[in-house]
Amino acid sequence: MSILVNKNTRVITQGITGKTGQFHTHTCREYANGKNCFVAGVHPTKAGQNFEGIPIFGSVREAKEQTGANASVVYVPPPGAAAAIWEAVEADLDLVICITEGIPVRDMIEVRDRMRKQKRKTLLLGPNCPGAITPDEIKIGIMPGHIHRKGPIGVVSRSGTLTYEAVGQLTEIGLGQSSAVGIGGDPVNGLKHIDILRLFNDDPVTEAVVMIGEIGGSDEEEAAMWARKNMKKPVVGFIAGVTAPPGKRMGHAGAIISGGKGTAAEKLSVMEECGIKVTRNPAEMGKLLKSVLR
Repeated sequence: MSILVNKNTRVITQGITGKTGQFHTHTCREYANGKNCFVAGVHPTKAGQNFEGIPIFGSVREAKEQTGANASVVYVPPPGAAAAIWEAVEADLDLVICITEGIPVRDMIEVRDRMRKQKRKTLLLGPNCPGAITPDEIKIGIMPGHIHRKGPIGVVSRSGTLTYEAVGQLTEIGLGQSSAVGIGGDPVNGLKHIDILRLFNDDPVTEAVVMIGEIGGSDEEEAAMWARKNMKKPVVGFIAGVTAPPGKRMGHAGAIISGGKGTAAEKLSVMEECGIKVTRNPAEMGKLLKSVLR
């Protein structure tokens, strides 16, 4: 089992004709079942062309109808990325993963609001995220596939590089991953920590979860409070930004402490109160997870 993506997922690349879209589509196809999973590309003016044998269609809806795709990954540049997300949502895909960084916040507010008001079924991962991977089955995004191993540990993170760090540590001590999910660091995004924890909680293969957050917002606290009441599996956590000064944006657009809220210390405190074992040292994430396994 896995969450969100597996070997049966069929993927459309939106922005497949750009340098970034082509590079990462190529590397994703080289990983595990990628050649079967990546079935279409989309570009409004390049329908009929192909990239490495992948047919390019003029719209997501057409690509879905012709190939049976149920997910898309977005590498469209920031000015058009929100419209690309909405096109995938309108086509009723199950999942859209947006890698693009730098999408105007107002664009994302409009898209997310429209998704909610219309009660759309499409799940959105990102934007500004590394994507999702189910080891030895499929990777959709920009993560290095070779560090992952199949196993029972779920990983969810706001930070791309810390996702890779946690996965690398787990693999090194012999613990594989069921799925690893980067939710992205923008202030307005799709799936949150709490959503991914729910999915891992229901996944029969996942035995424990590493949850990585960072300063800004209150998503980690909400997830921790949900986990205290509902999570049947151990969770360990790390929050990036312990030394971040208030008012200074650190890395991600959403990583900013405002009004004294959203500090790393506050998040770690709430997580500990909710029964989540935490570390303040990112080099200890793997060892900490191993310590809570029954």
